[in-house]
Amino acid sequence: MTDELLDRASFLATLPRRRIAAGAVFTDDAGRVLLVEPTYRADWILPGGTVEVDESPAIGCRREVLEELGLDRPTGRLLVVDWIAPEPPTDPHGALMFGYDGGVLAPAEIAAIRLQAEELRSYRFVPSDGLADFLKPRNQRRVAAALAALADGRVHELP
Repeated sequence: MTDELLDRASFLATLPRRRIAAGAVFTDDAGRVLLVEPTYRADWILPGGTVEVDESPAIGCRREVLEELGLDRPTGRLLVVDWIAPEPPTDPHGALMFGYDGGVLAPAEIAAIRLQAEELRSYRFVPSDGLADFLKPRNQRRVAAALAALADGRVHELP
């Protein structure tokens, strides 16, 4: 390795690391939002998950949706980016969360959902005014911003 590459590698090793995750906002024909109930936590979330080191957030989102729901759909446009502040000692680096438009699922697609049993207990479609009953406030804020982005055509960035 050249000195230049060693210097770059040494420099990059000093930079902060963050977890990256991506979720998809799917709706049904009534406009209700698809939420999933994980086996590993108490609250409900959007379908999606952690982005691997060699993936873009959009590709990671598509992979996670395929793994979790058995649906192989193109990832739609970016709706929301949410910066999660570090919370030492459990989360010393924080995270970046990306939310994408999953589109409207047709009845046949909903019937084809096959949950990844190791990670998901169930799923349901929830009206936007009922999201607070299922989501933690932070996730509720992200989903609300994603729904606003669907309505106004913009990308929403949450501080």
